[in-house]
Amino acid sequence: MRIAFVGKGGSGKTTLSALFSRHLARSGAPVLAVDGDINQHLAEALGPTEVSAPPLGEHLTSIKDYLRGTNPRIASPEAMIKTTPPGRGSRLLRPLGDDELHARHVGRAGGVPLMATGEFDESDLGVACYHSKLGAVELYLGHLVDGPGEYVVVDMTAGADAFASGLFTRFDITFLVAEPTRKGVSVYRQYRDHAERFGIRVAVVGNKVTCEDDLLFLKEQVGDDLLTHLVQSPWIRAAEQGRTEPGPDALASLEPHNLHALRVLRETVDSHVRDWDRLHRHAVEFHLRNARAWGDARTGEDLAAQVDPGYVPGPAGLT
Repeated sequence: MRIAFVGKGGSGKTTLSALFSRHLARSGAPVLAVDGDINQHLAEALGPTEVSAPPLGEHLTSIKDYLRGTNPRIASPEAMIKTTPPGRGSRLLRPLGDDELHARHVGRAGGVPLMATGEFDESDLGVACYHSKLGAVELYLGHLVDGPGEYVVVDMTAGADAFASGLFTRFDITFLVAEPTRKGVSVYRQYRDHAERFGIRVAVVGNKVTCEDDLLFLKEQVGDDLLTHLVQSPWIRAAEQGRTEPGPDALASLEPHNLHALRVLRETVDSHVRDWDRLHRHAVEFHLRNARAWGDARTGEDLAAQVDPGYVPGPAGLT
């Protein structure tokens, strides 16, 4: 299952991404956390870094070359863009599999396997955009064959920037973290309107709720999309200040209400039924859109020809 956490900057989406990843790891479930935010803070939120790994964005060309495998429709890594869908001959991935990509790019923080896109730096200014680095995450998810009980948790860019690519269609469910303020729910309306067009499931997670009035405000603003909420947490504040023990087991002392909220998130994810055809259809749609808008001109190729009409998405592709 692929899970995205989105929200306004400062809403607590990185904190929730880390808490949920640690909650899954604590149960023994296979989980991979991915930092896809322009501000790379997920490792810090998870806990002490135990194993460092190079960010995906610094090795995008080699990642493309590895994923294209022997697919005859992709002539070179330079002809592969972030939305290029897999086809027959492409290398497909299993979560945390024994392969070159995971061996190089998976580190570990707070007891949780972690991949990162890399930071926005001065070399990106004026010549590129951070979303080009996010292309590595989009390609990774596009070539990933994950199943029930396997989790990839992505901390996305803040605000409406999450719509700057087709990446937002790559998830089974999106948790939108919202504070009980007008600014806190403004991103919800933007995301809801975009997501509805593509049948993307968005569930709101209230955060930093201090009283019944806060909860009532969220219910009035987002209605049935409000899945659960977390109350203002001394435990989280202590963790952010480095005053709690690292590792997934430390969650045992999280406030009971907030632990219950994490369980609700997992139950929601586990009840979802993967639609492989929908995921692949969205991938192809955004690829053709990008090909027409800029991809063909940039690569000098007809990128629509990269779509393999005989490709069967999902576990069947592994064989």
